[in-house]
Amino acid sequence: MGTKTRIAVLAGGISGEHQVSLMSARNVVVGLEREKYEVIIIGIDRQGRWRLFEDADWLNDPDDPAGVRLAGGGRDVALLPGHNRLYLPGQGWGPEVDVVFPVLHGPGGEDGTVQALCELSGIPCVGAGVLGSAAGMNKVVTKRLCMQEGLNTGSFIEITRTMRGSSDASWKSVSGRLEPPLFVKPVSLGSSVGISMARNSEEYASAIDEGFRHDISVIVEEYVDGREIECAVIGNEDPEAAPPGEIIPKGHDYYSYESKYLDPDGAELRVPADIPEETAGRVMELSCRAFRAVRCRGMARVDFFLRNSDSELLINEINTIPGFTAISMFPRMWANAGMSLPQLLDRLVSLAME
Repeated sequence: MGTKTRIAVLAGGISGEHQVSLMSARNVVVGLEREKYEVIIIGIDRQGRWRLFEDADWLNDPDDPAGVRLAGGGRDVALLPGHNRLYLPGQGWGPEVDVVFPVLHGPGGEDGTVQALCELSGIPCVGAGVLGSAAGMNKVVTKRLCMQEGLNTGSFIEITRTMRGSSDASWKSVSGRLEPPLFVKPVSLGSSVGISMARNSEEYASAIDEGFRHDISVIVEEYVDGREIECAVIGNEDPEAAPPGEIIPKGHDYYSYESKYLDPDGAELRVPADIPEETAGRVMELSCRAFRAVRCRGMARVDFFLRNSDSELLINEINTIPGFTAISMFPRMWANAGMSLPQLLDRLVSLAME
């Protein structure tokens, strides 16, 4: 190991959030200080193939959220259990890796799979470990863990693949238990991929089809008339939270994938959130409690609804690898708290090595 810490940034992945990951990883690669770190880039294509890139031209159309993609070239590369260095098929062992920074969103990267590989390889990994990643990726498990800790969540129903088509999963049954409009989401996906709003039986049937197109289980949630509040958390056993921010969708029924990444005017991102100081403090406290409940490490973004009728805070979900794109709230909230992106990344690497 040389004087610089060698960091392998993982980008892309097999999930529906592939392009979001590429945009996030680009900012992480740029933000890591070269005086301290030697950065190597591993692009993971949609089929799961890992490729090692050694130059800055690893992305095509990096400024186009709808068209960004991995560049051609790169060498096949792998991490193998029991070894803290990369393996290049046909060429043998490559460089040692001091830390892996998985900037991956969704299944195959944020769900504990890559984290397990890092653990087997003996390489520190930025962010949550196997348990926290797996629990945080599953919206139902996250909500149940939070509920066990006395944290409030919105009302929901899980529909598994075996339930699909049964009377319990019908519009009549579900709308009788939850008040429409309803949101149907894949249980283990983020960035609003696969999410639909359902106001009637026809929309519900279509939403169920879309949800199961992305996952083997879906969660149906009751609409909450409230504000969308987000909070950034970093730390290991003793986490700390930044003052929260707020998402204000514009021209869309909800904060969809299109409003997040494709429509430049799809939402207003307000940091800090325009809420009373007491409410902001409560958000920060609940975020750290949720962070511990889901067994997170390193970093997370906790998303809330602030219900209009009674100002109740409801935990919506937790993101164990939050976005680092140019519009992402996680780095914005820490910047508002006085921590620049290079400082934030440096802290996250230190927490991983800790």
